[in-house]
Amino acid sequence: TACGFSSRLRLDLVLNDFVASALTLKKIEILSDGTPWRPLIHVQDMARAIHWGVNRSNENLDSFLVLNTGSNNWNYKIKDLALAVKEEFSSIKLSINKDAEPDKRSYQVDFSLFNKLAPDYCPKINLEMAVKDLRSGLVNFGFENPKFRDSNLMRLNVLRGHLKNNKLNNNLEWKI
Repeated sequence: TACGFSSRLRLDLVLNDFVASALTLKKIEILSDGTPWRPLIHVQDMARAIHWGVNRSNENLDSFLVLNTGSNNWNYKIKDLALAVKEEFSSIKLSINKDAEPDKRSYQVDFSLFNKLAPDYCPKINLEMAVKDLRSGLVNFGFENPKFRDSNLMRLNVLRGHLKNNKLNNNLEWKI
């Protein structure tokens, strides 16, 4: 899962959502029990990984290589992400639904192959840096919308708009 501030910001990504919620709503509400795992990568580290992929040597490697890009250190439980945001926004409220059914969308990713093949391109940004980056980016952007989940900073809202404007078909394919 991508995270971090960018010119094409998405707030439907877990860490981005938590920071936006902390900033505008002064709270984070985790609807699950907080135990699902999510692998994350900061957009700057993602860009570095793409640079490596485009420019890498094919020597001793298949020219079409599929691998997970990131770091094993970036596999986090949802509640740990929320706690990291709470560290940055000490006065916010954090609620976790301990009675929620287990979220089946829990996954950890092994990044060992990427780390072996591209050691100079492994992620450099840590979780604390990512949270600070998001906070400062949103503040500098003048972000104050507590109803951001209804905005076009949420991918699903953008897709609904494209469907409504007849730009996409029901299979989410562009109409020509």
